[in-house]
Amino acid sequence: MKTGRTKMRIANPMMSVPGAMQALLGLSEAAEKTGLDKNFLELVYLRVSLINSCGVCIDYHSKLLRKANETDERVYSVAGWRDVPYYTDAEKAAFALAEEMTHVHVSDDVWNEAAKHWNEAQLAGLTVAISAINVWNRLNVATQQKVA
Repeated sequence: MKTGRTKMRIANPMMSVPGAMQALLGLSEAAEKTGLDKNFLELVYLRVSLINSCGVCIDYHSKLLRKANETDERVYSVAGWRDVPYYTDAEKAAFALAEEMTHVHVSDDVWNEAAKHWNEAQLAGLTVAISAINVWNRLNVATQQKVA
């Protein structure tokens, strides 16, 4: 009986290309060093992963958030962040920035709103973090990585 699930096309490139895993992990670690809260970044990673339909990353970041005692409402409502009261204005600005960066166009309005909430180093860190999760998503989706 076919389940409709596809198998991985290749092994995870991050594990196959020497130095790739360390390089990409380094981007996320660098973003965290700008003073951005880890749970906040995990919510951003989850939002981007939902946009990109990366099941591996959705599963992973949801579990990390739950393990960090993030509330069910905040974890499970991230896709509808505009319509729920669970996020701060700063978090909403980050989600808007993450969405526009993922679609490779950032309007001045979205950029300026995000810039109201973080200093330059933190805003740079946020853009690096958003870029890093987009790389993870694209690699996982292209190679059809599966949740273990």
